Amino acid sequence: MAKLESTMKNMVMSLTFIALAASALLAGAYVLTKKPIENTAKINQDNAIKEVLPNKQAQVGKPVNINLKGFTDPFVVYPATVNNELIGAAIQTYSNEGYGGTISIMVGLDKEGNISNYSILTSGETPGLGQKAGEWFKANGTKHDIRGKNPGKLKFKPTKDGGDIDAITASTITSRAFLKAVQSAYDAFLQYQKQANNK
Repeated sequence: MAKLESTMKNMVMSLTFIALAASALLAGAYVLTKKPIENTAKINQDNAIKEVLPNKQAQVGKPVNINLKGFTDPFVVYPATVNNELIGAAIQTYSNEGYGGTISIMVGLDKEGNISNYSILTSGETPGLGQKAGEWFKANGTKHDIRGKNPGKLKFKPTKDGGDIDAITASTITSRAFLKAVQSAYDAFLQYQKQANNK
């Protein structure tokens, strides 16, 4: 194969061909991986809903989007019923104020607004520090175990900020974002209940 002469035209043509080939490969990879990624995300979401509900036998209703003032994206409420009676909900919540960006969480609340459990869906927090939120706020017998607590009765902020919950050691920013997301889940649930009662 003859070597191309090193001219500007030939260099531009070569770079264009390489860019087009790389784009085609990336597009092909996207098409091949899009559906499996979506399926995995759906399975993770379904598992998180089951994990956080106050009653594992509850029926999960149709999701309802709740808009809260000051947030661009809606919060998603998955109402949970037993014998057609609301027993609580799983709420997909988030905060954009994490150290590594957005933290997305599934929070379970009973009908009184007490936290039954939570599951981290996505987080870009620092490994070994901020990522401790997945377990930190569930540690039995500690001041930072949020399960059974009600964001309407306590200040869901780190004690360092005058709140009632101990922050993750060396991860105050993550703790603030996490607790704000949980508070938002509670606020979204109250809004959902208000809307449901007005129907």
